[in-house]
Amino acid sequence: MADPAALAAVLAAPFMQRALLGGLLTGALGGLLGSFAVLRQLSFFSDALGHSALLGISLGILLGINPTLVLIPFAVLFALLVNQLVQRSQLPTDALLNIVYSSSLASSVLLLSLVESYRGGIQQLLFGDILGISWVDLSVIAVLLVGVATYLTLSLRAQVLLTLHADLAGAVGVRVAWHRLAFIVLLAVVVAVSVKAVGVLLISAFVVIPACAGRLLSRRFPHFMLTSMGLGGGCALLGLLGSGLTDLPSGPSVVIVQFAGFLIALLLSQRSCRRHGG
Repeated sequence: MADPAALAAVLAAPFMQRALLGGLLTGALGGLLGSFAVLRQLSFFSDALGHSALLGISLGILLGINPTLVLIPFAVLFALLVNQLVQRSQLPTDALLNIVYSSSLASSVLLLSLVESYRGGIQQLLFGDILGISWVDLSVIAVLLVGVATYLTLSLRAQVLLTLHADLAGAVGVRVAWHRLAFIVLLAVVVAVSVKAVGVLLISAFVVIPACAGRLLSRRFPHFMLTSMGLGGGCALLGLLGSGLTDLPSGPSVVIVQFAGFLIALLLSQRSCRRHGG
């Protein structure tokens, strides 16, 4: 099936061209933020944000408001509330986030069951539809990628200190609380913008898997960031091409390619450790 003629036909389709560009941008954005989120142990937090995005979509549908207009402010507000809950609660963070995302998913499904026209469309919300991405969506993702990259680059020293040693960062004058809040807001916005293409259940994979693979292959932080971005975007392109050639769902195909990339990175890192040990 994957002959040159079939590949050319897939690449010639305008919707596939938009999907490939969207996958590249979304994958790079997820890898960039994931490189910080993984080291700051916020992987589960991105999963909770993804489930909250579905709740925001459900509320917009139920109220008759364009879900896109509801999603970003809802995701940001939800992230701020959960952040306060985590800071003020005595419960373990992972247990608290488990409660949050399970409750959000249950509430979303109940709300969607009240809307007749969306009872058959819940799979699209859960697993995404990157093939249906528009030029407006691409523009928003591109602007967000530039904004996130600019912010992280200008504050790279503070971000690295905050990631590696928060107490030391505060001691040398880094505005720890402000940078933490800004990062959480950015993560919420990225999840909200990307969930249409990636889906609620797969959004955390775009943040976590490329970053974990990049961590295995990198020794320096800037290299780690760039490797995570490259893996995120590259795996998205390969997954979408495979999806187009085999007529398989796009979102899960990308995640499977990301997982394969992670396994390759794991093997390479183990081989490197043995070489150093020898």
